[in-house]
Parts: sequence; structure tokens; C-alpha cells
Amino acid sequence: MTCDTQSAASPFLSADSDLETVLAAWHGATLRLEQTHEALRAEVQRLTDELEIKNRELARQNRLADLGQMASHIAHEVRNNLVPVALYLSVLRRRIAGDPPALAALEKVEHGINSLGATVNDLLNFAADRDPQLASVTLRPLIDEMYALLAPQLAAQSIELVNEVGHDLAMIADREMLRRAVLNVSLNALDAMPDGGRLTVRAWQEPGTATLEISDTGPGLSQEASNRAFEPFYTTKPTGTGLGLAIVYRMAQSHGGQVTMGNVPTGGTAVTLRLPERRR
Repeated sequence: MTCDTQSAASPFLSADSDLETVLAAWHGATLRLEQTHEALRAEVQRLTDELEIKNRELARQNRLADLGQMASHIAHEVRNNLVPVALYLSVLRRRIAGDPPALAALEKVEHGINSLGATVNDLLNFAADRDPQLASVTLRPLIDEMYALLAPQLAAQSIELVNEVGHDLAMIADREMLRRAVLNVSLNALDAMPDGGRLTVRAWQEPGTATLEISDTGPGLSQEASNRAFEPFYTTKPTGTGLGLAIVYRMAQSHGGQVTMGNVPTGGTAVTLRLPERRR
């Protein structure tokens, strides 16, 4: 009997053991399924956010393209009309050479015309839609050239220039577009320091990337200005066109690079331009 009872009980115990194994396996599978579900949900959310960002960027690019076409048309029309105005002003200056009050009034008119001409140039640079002519551009000579032109303004505003760009550093870029970008960023920095300060230019290379940074010791940016700095026609200056940094942004984009702007811990603002070592 004892032997028979043990023999009969063995299948029953084996069934309990199998059931526990199945339940444990089911529980493990359920946990893995829940974890997979959470991971998939997180991935779907990430991709959704990424798609939303890309859609916003695409919409922004479409708006920029429309603005560029409009700006180009307006700029050419204005420039065509400025040419005869400048000629007439030149004739008028000769005729009133002996009348100081009239000359003073004429100089104000000429100043307005020159400002309008600068705005037209900004519009044309913003609207320019050409592929960059890439070459290796040694940065130090370009920086020295730019700040030699700005030397009178730097001196007039008591701004110290700190040029930390090495003599051998280079960027793969369109030289004229890079020159314009450096000029626009520098002029923006000078506007932020009307009562003096320090303008610092640095550059360095990392694997696959060359970086140029221009910083000032001005009052820094508000949150709104930081968010909208590269937006076309946005400006915090009473006489600005709001196109200087937009041109820099377009330049970086056409080179497959990026440009950022933000406050620095020591005070002031830094604009950082990063370009790939070779075209993407």
C-alpha cells in the first residue's frame, strides 16, 4: 500500500510543480510585455515629438523661403529707385555748396538714404539663395581683416578686442558668406556695448567640426530675445532691421552647420557658429 500511495501521488505533485512553473513563466512574460509596452510608448512619444519639431522647422523654412522671395523683390525695387535719388542729391550738393544750413539739411537726407541702402543690402543678403562656394578658409587673416575695418568703431566705443583665434585654424566655408556672418555678429555685439566693454573671438576644432565663438560683455539677452534671436525682422534695437542674425542663421544652415546664441555666466552674450569640416 505504501508503495502504491507514493506511486499514485507522484503525478499529482508533478502537476503542481508544472503549474507553478507555468504561472511563473506567465508572470515573467507579463512583466516583460509591460516593460516592452512602456518602452514602445516612450519611443512613440519620442518620435512624435521629433516629428513635431521637424514639422515646425519645415514650416519655418517655408516661411523663410516666402520671406526671401518677397524681400528680394522689394530690395531690387528700392535699389533701382535709390540710384537716381543719389544722383540728384549729388547735383544738389554742388548747387548749395555755399549754403551751410542747406548742406546740413542735405547731410541728414543723405544719412537717411545711406541707412536705407544698408537695409536694402541686408534684404538682398537675407534673400540670397545660392549654394556656398566651399574652400578652406584660414580664420585668423579673415578675423584680422574684419576687425581692422571695425577698429575706428571699437576705439570710439572704448571696446577692447581679444582675438584668441590660432593662426592655423581653418573652416570649410564660403569665404564671403563667412565674412558677412562674422561682421553681422560683431556689429550686433558692438550695439550691445555702447559704453565700452570687451569683444572676445575664439575658435577651436573638434572631430568633424570647426567652431567660431564671438562673445561680448553687454547686458545679455532676455528670454524672449534668446528664443527669437535668429527670427527674421525681429530686433530689440530702435533702428535695426532684424536681419543681421537671420543672415548668420541662413549661412550656417546652407553650410550644414548650426549657430546658437545665449548668455554667458560671466555676463554678456556669446554667438557660436559650428561648421562641419567637410560638406554633409
